[in-house]
Amino acid sequence: MSEHWLVMARRLQAIAATGLHFTDGAYDRERYEEINAIAKQMLSSVANEPVEKLEGLLHRADEGYATPRIDVRGALLDEGRVLLIREAADGLWTLPGGYAEVGLSAAENVVKEVWEEACVEVQATRLYAVRHKVKHAYKPDLRDFYKFFFLCEASGDQQPRAGLEALDVGFFAPDALPELSEGRTIEADIHAAVAFAADRSIPVLFD
Repeated sequence: MSEHWLVMARRLQAIAATGLHFTDGAYDRERYEEINAIAKQMLSSVANEPVEKLEGLLHRADEGYATPRIDVRGALLDEGRVLLIREAADGLWTLPGGYAEVGLSAAENVVKEVWEEACVEVQATRLYAVRHKVKHAYKPDLRDFYKFFFLCEASGDQQPRAGLEALDVGFFAPDALPELSEGRTIEADIHAAVAFAADRSIPVLFD
């Protein structure tokens, strides 16, 4: 199934979830539940996984008004090199970050994530990109994401070290990157960070 059908199935599932949240009619509820089941079957085909295995990924979209998830990433540069962490989940490299948590701003979330994954205290100094994940070259995902990217500055002279969810950390030149965890970070995100750090007049990237 093509990426186009992944987008369509995900959209159908979101419409069904939102309809189930707002409808008071038994007839409409039955139809929305049927659409939801069809969408999950389509997503199951894309992922080549049984529908039951997808429930853990999609349960939030089944509850209330369906909205994209938020992922935040922080770019800390040192003499043109960017800090990356090696993810414990897949052994590949990414800008530090993760899901935004309720109760914290986007900037506060990225500060927290950089500390937890790379053990560096930073300040988020500039938002440089807001990307809709499906519109870029990330690894396809059953869920829908907005990705927020921030330039960060370290608070003092600190040596990064791997946090609880990381296997390793390091600074890498943009032309000598390790294998990236492309569901989280792609080369374009890193090159954009370097460009924005060099020229603060560049407008924020979006979509």
